[in-house]
Amino acid sequence: MVRRRHEWRLRERTLLLGERTLIIGILNVTPDSFSDGGRYDDPDRAFARAVEIEDAGADILDIGAESTRPGSERTSEAEELRRLIPVLKRLSGKLSIPISVDTYKAAVAEKALETGGEIINDPSAFTFDPLLARTVGHSNAGFIMNHMRGTPESWAKLPPMKDPIGTIAADLDAGVHRAVRAGIDRARIVIDPGLGFGKRREQNSEILAQLPFLARLDLPILVGPSRKAFLSQWHKAPDLGPLDLMTAAAVTAAILGGAHIVRVHDVRELKPVVQLADQILSFTGK
Repeated sequence: MVRRRHEWRLRERTLLLGERTLIIGILNVTPDSFSDGGRYDDPDRAFARAVEIEDAGADILDIGAESTRPGSERTSEAEELRRLIPVLKRLSGKLSIPISVDTYKAAVAEKALETGGEIINDPSAFTFDPLLARTVGHSNAGFIMNHMRGTPESWAKLPPMKDPIGTIAADLDAGVHRAVRAGIDRARIVIDPGLGFGKRREQNSEILAQLPFLARLDLPILVGPSRKAFLSQWHKAPDLGPLDLMTAAAVTAAILGGAHIVRVHDVRELKPVVQLADQILSFTGK
């Protein structure tokens, strides 16, 4: 696999993608996220964790104020802003890495970008709030387009996908065309196949195996396997170690499959994994 190189244009800077894998560190300021809900819902604790994530070697900080775990219910705009904006204000001017905000709401995105955000990470690819595309386009922000089937409330009832990677590629391609029509520069877009977002457990491994198929869209690829539920089928075996080891395996597979960016909870622990995978990738195609 030869990973293509891209320049990802954000509001204040341009990031080079492809020379090495960039790491997005996750900061959830929610009471109910599947992995760390409630740990960082205080602005001071969130600030300390954000600094820790940067110091651990993250290239981007991704802040989420609404959980999209399976079965979760939607959060109001007012509540999402109540959780998010104090943290963004506290971080203003304190980090050297760009801040991404995980939201699908146009109004939340607008206020987040006014308060220091440079990237919007939409878990729904405009399917929840079509107005988001225009908001991002007007702001010249970076944009992450994540593939999602249905809604978190309906995921357990969805049938398996037919041709998962083909469906994901077609849906993302359609989303990119909508984004460009709304004024988002293609050079500002990163695509994410959305592991766990409405996919059946075994199909997430299939998506990782077929990740090189997405390269035909000629856009940077982000993969977020960190602590996802589909990894737990191996975690149940006591001799295989903690779930973080399964995350490390999935991160490695993503990078060898062409991912430019990985999104993880444990930056310090996974950074050497990313570096080793990059070294292995550098010898492919020679």
